[in-house]
This record gives sequence, C-alpha cells and structure tokens, in this order.
Amino acid sequence: MPNFDYEAPTSLAEALELMARPGEVRALSGGTDIIDQLKNNRRNADLVVDMKRIPQLSLIETNGAGLRIGAAVSCTEVHKFTSESGGYPALTESTELVGSVHIQNRASVGGNVCNAAPSADTIPSLLIHEAIAHTASASGEREIPLIDFFAGPGQTVLEKGEILKEVVLPTPSENTASAYLRFIPRNEMDIAVAGVGSLVEVDPSTNVVKKARIALASVAPTPVRAYTAEEYLEGKEITPETINEAANIAVQSAVPITDVRGSAEYRKELVKVLTKRTLNICMERLA
Repeated sequence: MPNFDYEAPTSLAEALELMARPGEVRALSGGTDIIDQLKNNRRNADLVVDMKRIPQLSLIETNGAGLRIGAAVSCTEVHKFTSESGGYPALTESTELVGSVHIQNRASVGGNVCNAAPSADTIPSLLIHEAIAHTASASGEREIPLIDFFAGPGQTVLEKGEILKEVVLPTPSENTASAYLRFIPRNEMDIAVAGVGSLVEVDPSTNVVKKARIALASVAPTPVRAYTAEEYLEGKEITPETINEAANIAVQSAVPITDVRGSAEYRKELVKVLTKRTLNICMERLA
C-alpha cells in the first residue's frame, strides 16, 4: 500500500480544516472501500481523514424532519435503528446486504453513498425515500437531493474539501410501504447484478396510488430513478396488471452494460422481475 498520512479528528471543524489541505485528501467513514482502493492503486491519497470519532457524524435519530443518519453511522447501526423504529423497511433490508456482518459493523451508509458504486445496495433505498445529502466544507454547507449527488461510477458532486455530513430522509406518509431486492450470483459477499427499491403510498379507501418511487441499481453509470414507471402508477388503482405494466416501463430507465456477471438484456429482465416483486411486497405490507 502506498504511504499516506493519517489523521483522526474529534470535531467537525478540525476535520474540515484537514480536508481543505493541499493534495489528495480522502475521507474515511468506514474504510471498507477506500482502504482496498488505496491498496490496489485504484485511488491515491496524501492524507486520509478518519471521521469515526466525530460525534456529529455518528448520530442517528428521528425527529420532526424525519430520519437523520450521520455519515459515519455503520450499516449495522442503521439496520438496528430502522428495524426498531420502523418506517423505512427498504433501508432496513438493504443495510443487511452490504457485505458480511463484519463489513456491516464497520462500513457506513454515508461511505456507501460517497463510494458512488452503481451497484451500491443502500442507495436505491435512500432514493425512494427522497433522501437529502447534507454536506459541509470550510466555506459552508449544502443540501443536495441524493438523486443529484452522483456524477458517474465512483464519482460524486462533492468539491475539494467538502464532506458528506449526514443523510436526511423525510418521514413517510401514512399508508406507505417500501421494499428492496437485489439479484446476486452467490448467496452472500457479492455485488448486485441488478437491484430495485420500490415505495408506494396508497389511498386505502380506493387502492389508488398517491405516490410511487422506483430506484434501480447496477443498470446504469449511476443509481437511477424510474420516473416513467412512477408516473404511470400514480393516480391508478394498484392491481396485478398495473404492477406488471409498471415493471415493464421501469426497464426503459435501465441502460446496463454487458460484463462477466451478466448481459445487458439479462439485467433488463432482472429489473422487470425485481420491480414486480418489490411492488408486490409493498402491497403485502400495506394489507
């Protein structure tokens, strides 16, 4: 592994000062991605700043604004918190899929977001809940809709010296359910060939969809929303027929590649199947 300096600040102000230093400065909020990338020369760093000791970044709570997840909160902590508090089942499911239990104990949801892998499991769950990325730098703070956070494979819109501070998910309305599923070749320790997160809010008296959100992983250069499928569902009674049609339409938002793990056409078929299944799970949870 190449040599680099290491700092572990205990305040956000100190961390932002370090991040603004000249050269290649990398934030570490879990380390399960960045350490491997440095070791294999896929990224470089003059300085690595460990964010795990900063109280503000290790906070997870619900309040009037929704669910706040600090950038250094582990997947295990998010899974436990959302399992107990409810309201975000897709996120509960996806945080249990990030690598092994050992990786989940160390890896953070914030790190999963900032790594910006198209196949990241937690991102579709965050997107369907309309998460907002709150960032900070020495020059100020920003709020960025998470769908606008990704610039390409492994790339985000974070600027030099800027870090992800927290991700905020609004409180879901009543009669809302969500679900996340992925397909992998092996039972564990693999990345998604395709993943789909779905959320629906339904009027219980008419079974008409008031809100639909569908997000896709591993089928485009960045995680994407299936806007056309969402628009199709909204205002319609949700039935097996409308679910099937929404699944067919969702495929239009996928622009996958062919690689050793699956062909582009195979991934499109998976989008159709997983969209249908996640929407059906949502309806089961609302029943």
